Amino acid sequence: MTETASRARAPWHLWALALVSLIWFAGGANDYLQTKLGNREYLAMAAEGSGVSLEIMDGYVASFPLWATIAWALGVWGAVGGSLLLVLRSRFAVHAFIASLAGLAVTTAWTYASEASAPFVNTFQIVFSVLIWLSVIGMAYYSSRMTKAGVLR
Repeated sequence: MTETASRARAPWHLWALALVSLIWFAGGANDYLQTKLGNREYLAMAAEGSGVSLEIMDGYVASFPLWATIAWALGVWGAVGGSLLLVLRSRFAVHAFIASLAGLAVTTAWTYASEASAPFVNTFQIVFSVLIWLSVIGMAYYSSRMTKAGVLR
């Protein structure tokens, strides 16, 4: 029996969730890239959306220690990788989402503990953080279930 023959058929929701999660997490990847590349127009829009000046935004971005930047990258790229691995029907999708959760945990802790983050912590930020957490936890759980069901190999 070949590997393809032994693999369970992919349900429609695998493709739907993989696509939706890839689009959702690509937003975080874009934020990461625009911030790390120092895109002034993007940072100005983010500052305006947060109700702060560009100078405050610059100070916040500059305050990120290396370990927080690494955790942010792990959170963002782990989620994007997990979504891509779902498209490829790889069982390693769950590992990527777990790595994303680890990065998200460190980044969230730093965000809410750092004084530099204070101007950005508001109801919208808290709700958005909860949505991100639920998304990554949900995708990790879903990937685990699809692996156990033999859909991901």
